[in-house]
Amino acid sequence: MWALGDKHVQDSSDSDNFTFLGKGVDFKGVLNFDGTIRIDGHVEGEVHTTGTLIIGEQAVIKGILSVGTLMTSGKVNGTVTATAKIQILKPGILIGDIRTPGISIEDGAHFHGMCDMGANKWVDENPSSHKNVHDLAAHRGKARTADL
Repeated sequence: MWALGDKHVQDSSDSDNFTFLGKGVDFKGVLNFDGTIRIDGHVEGEVHTTGTLIIGEQAVIKGILSVGTLMTSGKVNGTVTATAKIQILKPGILIGDIRTPGISIEDGAHFHGMCDMGANKWVDENPSSHKNVHDLAAHRGKARTADL
């Protein structure tokens, strides 16, 4: 019987932390969280979590977001860095620069800004020799003069 009680305490400590900022909340400053956070109010400043940030339809966020995953159907104006992915859901609006390995934008959602998905990692820094590349402009000029 005591073992069941101990197991229940252990299971609740392993569960994901969940934080909720409701519709009437107006916050200015820096928010640091572990786990998942849902915001339905207004936040101006910074939000940091390694977990998931869920932004509700009524929410307005202005500032810097540093998250694991961002799921937004509200309004975001700022810089977003997500280590996993960003999902902009209808009727969400995200204005600002984002950095993420993956993004999805639902039909009816809006994004305006620059997106960095780490493509510079895929570019070969030491390009191979271009011995077999021909100058098309020079070649076209020769072909045109031959036709005259």
